[in-house]
Amino acid sequence: MKKGLVIVISSPSGGGKTAVCREVRKFIPAIKFSISLTTRPPRRGEKNGRDYFFVTEDEFKKYIRQNKLIEYALVHNYYYGTPKDFLEKTISRGNDIILAIDVQGAKKIKRIYPDAVSIFILPPSLKVLKQRLQKRGLDDKETIETRLKNAGKEIKQSKDYEYIVINKKLTDTAKQVCSIIESEHN
Repeated sequence: MKKGLVIVISSPSGGGKTAVCREVRKFIPAIKFSISLTTRPPRRGEKNGRDYFFVTEDEFKKYIRQNKLIEYALVHNYYYGTPKDFLEKTISRGNDIILAIDVQGAKKIKRIYPDAVSIFILPPSLKVLKQRLQKRGLDDKETIETRLKNAGKEIKQSKDYEYIVINKKLTDTAKQVCSIIESEHN
């Protein structure tokens, strides 16, 4: 049986990687979404097991010790990681899996899965990114400035991705990602 594709979606914080992944699943319902493990607290409206697996730092470190994560990184003072079992089972069954992860995690995934498809989601501008971060209302002014500073560094790494898509309008961005996935199957 042919293995499924591993599709990595990255963007700066607030760039829309998770929203794009959700929207892609509306167009390609068979695609699986890799739910990351994190030590950060849930945001308004997030549910454990749907958006993330929320764990303590001790629990996260246990996952590391037990080699249950394909990749993990410390991002904005919280750990994030990709559980190994779900990803491995999904692709071995021939199903595609989409991951919304930061640039550190994407590099690790590409080392382990060289055939993974990497897509960087760019905001139309840093000004728009700042507006999106402010609009989501999750961070104070200082945190937003830190995220914007990090965004500049992350955007520079977009050159390491196979595809770059500018996220002006969510539905259009998701359709472009779907076209990329479709072309990778041909």
